[in-house]
Amino acid sequence: MNENPQLLSGLKILDLATMLAGPMASSLLADFGADVVKVELPGSEDPLRALPPHKDGKALWWKVTNRNKKGITLDVRTPEGRELLLDVISNFDVLVENFRPGTLEKYGLGPDVLQDRHPGLVILRVSGYGQTGPNATSPGFARVAEAFSGFTYLCGYEDRSPMHIGFPIADATTGIFGALGIMIACWNKAKNPDAPGEIIDLSLVESMFRILEFLPIEYDQLGHVRERSGNRSQYASPSNIYQSKDGKWISLSASAQSIFENFARQMGRPELITDPRFATNKKRVEHANELDEIVGKWFSERTQLAAIEEMRSGRVAGGPVFSIEDIFNSAQYRAREAIIEVDDPELGPVAMQAVTPKFARMPGKVNITGPLHGQDTNAVLKSLGISEDHIADLRSKGAI
Repeated sequence: MNENPQLLSGLKILDLATMLAGPMASSLLADFGADVVKVELPGSEDPLRALPPHKDGKALWWKVTNRNKKGITLDVRTPEGRELLLDVISNFDVLVENFRPGTLEKYGLGPDVLQDRHPGLVILRVSGYGQTGPNATSPGFARVAEAFSGFTYLCGYEDRSPMHIGFPIADATTGIFGALGIMIACWNKAKNPDAPGEIIDLSLVESMFRILEFLPIEYDQLGHVRERSGNRSQYASPSNIYQSKDGKWISLSASAQSIFENFARQMGRPELITDPRFATNKKRVEHANELDEIVGKWFSERTQLAAIEEMRSGRVAGGPVFSIEDIFNSAQYRAREAIIEVDDPELGPVAMQAVTPKFARMPGKVNITGPLHGQDTNAVLKSLGISEDHIADLRSKGAI
């Protein structure tokens, strides 16, 4: 796909997954040159295309999550589609799927069958709860996984119900773990070319559970069930979101003793450093309400810009709570070239996030937005050695 070699040039991925987590995993690798072929059903589109936002009926989300991919149609539920997949699978290093556990096996395409045809194939299996356990075949979506993982229980205010955040974070987190899992398996293959392929069992629930870090050990060792605390950090103080004089919001994180001391001096309240209630982080957390009153008053007397400038001059960690409009106007984002413009065949130039992380010598690149439905089917199948007559026959039978 890329004229110039990139870090993952030569890595070939067949992406059978739908919606978000699986496709995001392959997208992260496509950003660094992996050759990803995205599969949709010939008679219907990926459900992600139906999710807002849309412009003139065009799905904007799709254009980012499936950027840098070729798009084909294939129905593996048909006998011809199944045989086609088995015929071409040896051309790929990785297969990504997120069917409900047992579905791929029902189609006669379980890992044993796939790896019989291609012993070195790496298979990423994404599901809500994992391939085993009593919940394995239950529908798994990001919000459900976030709730089941313990994450949602921590979100919100202590006197109100748990809250979901406004984005399916479990899909994004699982996508990152998926990309990591693929690269771990590929590293092993690179060291041991004759090693059998790997089967990666990745769940949305366990991805979210993993990032909660100390929650299990805290409960195991201390018997403590951590509760909600709104915007206030439970580990450091003052660490909260405060409103400025002009009605804007600022996030402060005084998670180190030096930061708190810098902030106390910047506020003109050096006596807080030796106040017994606030002398240590442990004491500040215990007296967070009292400290927040002092800090909140300081912010309420300043505009957001003035407060942030004072914090920076005093070496205090904090910053504005940005909307996407603020991000587009940010000098920091511009300096980092964190928002790029990509030409789209339907909408023209569109903005999206730059490749993350940044590599100095061989950076990733976004060449194209998410493909049109089946736009590369003929070209991809021809490149895999499928004749035009066979392609026409497959199309007539609804396999592609």
